[in-house]
Amino acid sequence: MIKSDLISKTISFVKAKLENAEGGHDWFHIERVYRNAILISKNEVCNATIVQLGALLHDIADSKFHDGDETIGPKIAREFLESQEVDQEIITHVIHIIENISFKGGNFEKQFTSKELDIVQDADRLDAIGAIGIARMFNYGGFKNRTIYDPKIAPNTKMTKEEYKKNDSPTINHFYEKLFLLKDKMNTETGKEIAKARHRYMEGFLSEFYAEWEGEK
Repeated sequence: MIKSDLISKTISFVKAKLENAEGGHDWFHIERVYRNAILISKNEVCNATIVQLGALLHDIADSKFHDGDETIGPKIAREFLESQEVDQEIITHVIHIIENISFKGGNFEKQFTSKELDIVQDADRLDAIGAIGIARMFNYGGFKNRTIYDPKIAPNTKMTKEEYKKNDSPTINHFYEKLFLLKDKMNTETGKEIAKARHRYMEGFLSEFYAEWEGEK
């Protein structure tokens, strides 16, 4: 049985947990993914509770901020959901979403599939592209003190999961190493349509960036 206030309690928990998080992975990122997931789910047959919990808890402890440890997020999420006496079947599904949602260089094969995972993954990927995606990319690049752009360092689009985790290439390279790849990795029709528009925006931004970099305008 689902408690009527489970979602509101989850929101409060996540807000508190991510109070001091890096700007691209803070509560506002979660909120945007949550809204995206609700929007996409309107056109899909799915369990709305699992979608909402998966969206809210998907980045509760991103491994990139925990020395690459991918077990912390699922552990925190499980402990919270168990404290709320959520059915084990739902908990297991939400944990599977958290474990399989990440891009991981684009060469990671999901070990679990469900419509709910498809929805939350699309929602998360939408927040990684378009104007918001560009803002998050530069924010994280600054957080890691990365070079903005170096023409001598080519993007690497064939990274393994471990190489992707350790990658410290210039921020602009991330367009090619992740952002431009996401449009063709969307799962749902709604996600695909939104991604097309955001992808075009990124292409326009990058064209302007290169023109300004070369002093052409």
